[in-house]
Amino acid sequence: MSTFARNPLKTRDDVQRLVHELIEPVTAHFSPGRAQVMLGPNRALYGDPAGLLEGFARPLWGLASLAAGGGKFKHWDLWRTGIENGTNPAHPEYWGEPGDYDQRSVEMGAFGAGLALAPKELWEKLSKTTQARLVAWISRINGVQLVQSNWLFFRVLVNLGLRTRGQPWSAERVEADLAKLDTFYLGNGWYEDGARAAHLRDGRTGDYYVPMAFHFYALIYARVAGASDPVRASRYLERARLFAGDFVHYFSADGAALPFGRSLTYRFAQGAFWGALAFAPVEAMPWPVVKGLYLRHLRWWMRQPIFSETGLLTIGYAYPNLAMAESYNSSGSPYWAMKAFLPLALPESHPFWRAEEAPLPLRPVVKTLLGARLVAVTDPQTREVTAINPGQEVGDWPRHAPQKYSKFAYSTRFGFSVPVSSATPQEGGFDSMLALSDDGRRFRVREQCFDAQVKDGVAYSRWLPWADVEVQTWLIAAESSHVRVHRVRSARKLWSFEGGFAAGYVGRADSKREAREDGVAVVMTPFGRSWMRDLVAGGAGGVRKAVCVDLGVSSHVLFSLSVMPGLRGEHVAEEFWVACVAGGGAENADAGRGADFRVELEGGAACRVLRAGAAWWSLSEGGGCGESSEARLSALRMGV
Repeated sequence: MSTFARNPLKTRDDVQRLVHELIEPVTAHFSPGRAQVMLGPNRALYGDPAGLLEGFARPLWGLASLAAGGGKFKHWDLWRTGIENGTNPAHPEYWGEPGDYDQRSVEMGAFGAGLALAPKELWEKLSKTTQARLVAWISRINGVQLVQSNWLFFRVLVNLGLRTRGQPWSAERVEADLAKLDTFYLGNGWYEDGARAAHLRDGRTGDYYVPMAFHFYALIYARVAGASDPVRASRYLERARLFAGDFVHYFSADGAALPFGRSLTYRFAQGAFWGALAFAPVEAMPWPVVKGLYLRHLRWWMRQPIFSETGLLTIGYAYPNLAMAESYNSSGSPYWAMKAFLPLALPESHPFWRAEEAPLPLRPVVKTLLGARLVAVTDPQTREVTAINPGQEVGDWPRHAPQKYSKFAYSTRFGFSVPVSSATPQEGGFDSMLALSDDGRRFRVREQCFDAQVKDGVAYSRWLPWADVEVQTWLIAAESSHVRVHRVRSARKLWSFEGGFAAGYVGRADSKREAREDGVAVVMTPFGRSWMRDLVAGGAGGVRKAVCVDLGVSSHVLFSLSVMPGLRGEHVAEEFWVACVAGGGAENADAGRGADFRVELEGGAACRVLRAGAAWWSLSEGGGCGESSEARLSALRMGV
């Protein structure tokens, strides 16, 4: 058991101790001038010195919170010396002047928050000369262009820090940025991360930038600037309250958060929102529930092998893994996880820290998250989470965007994989995807989605793997499985592969594979059971063969080795339907493997799904999410 896993993480003292345990290994990697921190050989697309600044600045998110709450730390001199030299244009380790759309502007946010939260360590103990240089350096953010996305909050935080220290700041810039950020608000607590144009991020709504960026920074603003901007602060608190009711569906009973979207290497920043609620404060849920969500999440992460031999956070997700990393991840990037320690700024007497942590609250089996454009499913037995996904609007710039945003389903137990080589079922990361090929060798998957929508636990989208091939996909959530229905129009012969959840294993002897003649594929490992059943056998869609496929090594975000059930087919018709039911869970999960589902096709545009012989879901014509039976809707509302 690692040092981190031995920490019980039950009390404020435990969490303070964790900050020390996480930061102590970092202190061995400071440069001679203390302004650069090289935590490993991996560089990001923006190169140095911004990458070395990340290693310096990102730990400050945790250290400033620790200091704000009275916590002691013996290495503050490293950071103060680094600020002295990093802001000095005459020093070899000067951080440099940020240009437009510069990563250094991102890291300036930590200095702004630090000035507001921990002035004793990050301001009062600096010399007057260093104070002036720090002000001059971070103030440069007011003269550059920022990506029109959550990045605008970094300028807000810098000016907030300057204002709290009585230094010149730009009220005009703050007002303009906050007004622009408000245009990204969608309602019901949800934001999209920018608009859609050059240097404007596309409109993803369901990833972790909503909680760990938009709400996190807004709640800091509400707490620090609430007295001078009470209307906006009140608005931010109410939005966070609304968001919490949806975001709780991203977390399973054991503390795991849903692996979905980009920037997953920031790890326990996924749960930073729960601590920010306490800091603001906004009691969006009873404090025992919020504390339970927060601490279980930290404990889950400390059980994962995410650290180097010397205790440094690594790039990856549940283990060190560069295959799933972003092009903007340097060795210092993972320390944005330190955002999770914001509640340490609160005294031990705060009701958040005094509360006895409570389990997950009762919630419906299936919850349609309109703001995220996802359908969240809670397993009735394990209270693990699966998200059914119509596809998110995302451009080509994130690495592996289709796998991070457009798979049919994501799961706290089964995670997802990314491509590690050519686009084949073994290497292409096709778990929870339908992949199509026009030559039988190279496959295409759902990328850009049209008409994507969710309703009543159903996700629908239309997508074009080629200009002359159109696919309509319906994903219908059940308690521990989901039905997939695809209507394909094609001017060419196609080969298909459809994958289920990928289950991890350690050695092949640990995994069992079953591919049956009747279209059922099952994989069983110590990490769970994943299965698929073909529901449209024969007809225009052709017969699909059940298979079990090992994924590429280290392609999965949770497991270095994984195997998935799948269905293979060949299709010659100009229009055809294929359908299946897919599910998974603990080793003994759902032995029936979807045998109670049946699909009936009625002409060229109509489809019905029956469950146990009774009507369950139907599509009469065209697109949209179809219609669900009252029996299905009642089952979805059942609390677990």
